[in-house]
Amino acid sequence: MSDMNRKNGILSRYIGDRAFYKATLAVFLPIMLQNGITNFVGLLDNIMVGQIGTEQMTGVAIANQLMAIFNLCIFGGLSGAGIFGAQYFGQKNDEGARYTIRFKIWICIGLLAIFTAVFLIFREPLIRLFLSEEGDKVGDLDATLRYSSDYLNIMIIGMYPFALSQIYSTFLREDKETLLPMIASTTAVLTNLFFNYVLIFGHFGAPAMGCIGAAVATLISRVVEVCIVVVVPHLKTAKYTVLKGLYRSLRIPKNLVKKMTVTSFPLLLNEALWSLAITVVMQCYSVRGLAAVAAVNICGTVANLFNIFFFACGASISIIVGQLLGAGKIEEARDTDRKLIAFAAAGSVVTGLLLAASSPFIPKIYNTADSVRTLATQMMLVLAASMPIHAFNHSCYFTMRSGGQTVITFFFDSVYTWVVNVTLAFTLSRFTDMPIVWIYFCIQFSEIIKTFIGGYLVHKGVWAHNVVGTPQEDIT
Repeated sequence: MSDMNRKNGILSRYIGDRAFYKATLAVFLPIMLQNGITNFVGLLDNIMVGQIGTEQMTGVAIANQLMAIFNLCIFGGLSGAGIFGAQYFGQKNDEGARYTIRFKIWICIGLLAIFTAVFLIFREPLIRLFLSEEGDKVGDLDATLRYSSDYLNIMIIGMYPFALSQIYSTFLREDKETLLPMIASTTAVLTNLFFNYVLIFGHFGAPAMGCIGAAVATLISRVVEVCIVVVVPHLKTAKYTVLKGLYRSLRIPKNLVKKMTVTSFPLLLNEALWSLAITVVMQCYSVRGLAAVAAVNICGTVANLFNIFFFACGASISIIVGQLLGAGKIEEARDTDRKLIAFAAAGSVVTGLLLAASSPFIPKIYNTADSVRTLATQMMLVLAASMPIHAFNHSCYFTMRSGGQTVITFFFDSVYTWVVNVTLAFTLSRFTDMPIVWIYFCIQFSEIIKTFIGGYLVHKGVWAHNVVGTPQEDIT
């Protein structure tokens, strides 16, 4: 009987009761549904572009890899303020939450100025980094450069509505309002899907614009999303009281600017360096030719659809655990976090099996060479096997971030990626004849070292802190 009680005690540390999962799913499901719809339509988008040839598909993939650096910098820049936002909302402190939104606005203004200049001035040299004469002779490099450059030109315009929509979507989620961002995102991706069909292939009397049509469709969808996520909350300020007086000025108290900057800068630097690291790894794959770039693109797009479970778990951890920390419920936050991490890891085993089962079939949809399809299938199997590792590490990252431990997350995420993943990818791609699939395998499973580091840090509780103080603390 004592063994049974001990077993039940261990299980209760990692498995919640019905009330726990009911509260968790209220936050988790809208985020997962939003990500699921977004990534499913992203997959369809990728397939549509893939129907018109390897060069256009690869050109779009390269441009999106560059654009991902901007997207992740926005994510990192807003995340630091989001730590404060979640905890202020946990305290019901509208004034503090209002300052965090203003801080996000200033962050986005700065990032938009920097990335607009970089992409306009260095667009073609950046794209050429991914074009190699070596490896499989699949595709026309000059055509790929042209398609990628034209696509990126339009996506530069789309950065502006994207940044504004992220400011509003993040503050809504920090307030546990996940439904409206889901509706906005769903509407946007369906809009994107419709205009992809119309503009890529030239239906309903529209010209067939190929990958340019895909970029225009994305731009239209981002305008739709920002209209919903910005206009609706401002029409309902009785519900979203934090918006009252938001734009009377963009002033933020100096002491709070300092605190948020100290917290945000490591996250912004982390996302910038991490995205650059992933881009360098992608460039290492490209040494083996356009076939490798195309295969990684297919694999990554499909994997994003299957990663929605643990992505949503990470976002849920930042919201739920962050609010508990802001309310001063430290032990409850630690218990909740432990159960959410277990939930993410267990669910990722199932999604990994689903990815493995679909890997032989999805690449066949693409209009590309057989060698690309084969590589994509093999890479998807590798990613499926490593998915629980990525899920655990992702949850550990958001756990530490929820308590404001941004310096630790910086070393845990981007420093590790540069020291281990980039070094490994560069060495294996330049100095060995190892097949690209085995290089990919080594990169994915090198994350297992991070698993032990993350597990130790989470268990020690170094992250479990309230970073905003008490509701009565003077922030003016």
